[in-house]
Amino acid sequence: MIRVLVVDDHPVVRSGLAGMLAVEDDLEVVGEAADGQEAVALAAELGPDVVLMDLRMPVLDGVAATAGIVGTGPRVVVLTTYDTDADILRAVEAGATGYLLKDTPRAVLVAGVRAAARGETVLAPSVATRLVSSVRTAAERPSAREAEVLALVARGRSNAEVGRELSITEATVKTHLLRAFAKLGVADRTAAVTVARERGWIT
Repeated sequence: MIRVLVVDDHPVVRSGLAGMLAVEDDLEVVGEAADGQEAVALAAELGPDVVLMDLRMPVLDGVAATAGIVGTGPRVVVLTTYDTDADILRAVEAGATGYLLKDTPRAVLVAGVRAAARGETVLAPSVATRLVSSVRTAAERPSAREAEVLALVARGRSNAEVGRELSITEATVKTHLLRAFAKLGVADRTAAVTVARERGWIT
C-alpha cells in the first residue's frame, strides 16, 4: 500500500485529489494539508511514501515545504498549475522527485504517484522539455550584474539611470545589455525583458 499526503491550499482540490486516489486499491490517502508548514508537520507525523505538493500556498510555499520534507523519507511530487522555468528549477533543486501539472489526466497522475513511490522521476512532458532546455542554456545564464541591469531596464530605467543606480558608466551598462541580448538571443531591450521573464532570470 502506497501512503499519500495531499497538500493544497484549496479544499475542493484537496478533496478531489483524495477522492481520485482513494479508489485505487494500492493507494491510501493518509492526510491532507492546507499549507507548507502543515505539510512538513504531517509528513513527519504520518510518514507517507509520497507527498503531492502544491507550489503556491500561504504560510510556507511548496518549495520550502519540499526542502523540509525530502530528507525525512517521503518522495515529493509537485502538482501545480505553474510550469515556468523558475518554478520548475526551484522545486527540483529543493529535492522534488516529480513535477506534474494539474491538468494531468487521472491515469497519468496515479501512475506518477506509483512511480514516485518506487523512486523514479516523474515529469510532465512540457516540464521535461523545459528542464532539458534549461540545462542546455545553463552556461548562457546572465551574470549577477547583467541580471541587475535587466531588472532595472524592466522597471523602465534608461541606460543612464541604470548606470547611476549601480554606480557604473553608461558604456558599461550598454556592454552588460549587449551580453545579455546575446545570451537571450534578442536584439532589443523590450524583447530582452520579455524573454528574461519567461526564463525566470528576472521577476
